[in-house]
Amino acid sequence: MDHHQLVKDCLRGDGAAQKQLYEHFAGAMLGVCYRYTKSMVDAEDVLQEGFIMVFRNLHQFSFSGELGGWVRRIMVNTAINYLKKHSRYQTELLFTEGTMHPVSDDDPEVSLNTKELAELIRQLPPGYQAIFNLHAIEGYSHVEIGKILGIKEGTSRSQYARARSLLISWIQKYSAANKNATTYARP
Repeated sequence: MDHHQLVKDCLRGDGAAQKQLYEHFAGAMLGVCYRYTKSMVDAEDVLQEGFIMVFRNLHQFSFSGELGGWVRRIMVNTAINYLKKHSRYQTELLFTEGTMHPVSDDDPEVSLNTKELAELIRQLPPGYQAIFNLHAIEGYSHVEIGKILGIKEGTSRSQYARARSLLISWIQKYSAANKNATTYARP
């Protein structure tokens, strides 16, 4: 697919091109949106808001990078704004400077498939989940996360450490449970 021509056609108001752009990216971007929310309904809302922003700002796409990366960045920003705007997330999106939980540097030996790991990440409280996704998956620095979320860099670092620690403990429990299940299973 020629993204350059597709963008030009969308900017000219070609409805078929707009539909093609949406259909090309919607599936993957729904996955991005779902990582930040707690339900598929919320993820679909974020996706729709995100595509409104994509089409509203398509004239700003500079063709210097990948269109998919540009769309993804808009979806992430839309998801973060959604979390900030909706009250059911706001109470859980509080970032505190409290004492840090110890973080293990151990890499648990466990084999999780992508879906299982994504589900564990989704179980994190929204604040932890947002920072973990922004740093570990999207590649934002803690300085950038601080600016996006309106928090201090240190808060981003501590929330990420807490999220990571929580995930490690869950993965270790998951690994132990699966190891015990396979030890006692007989062919």
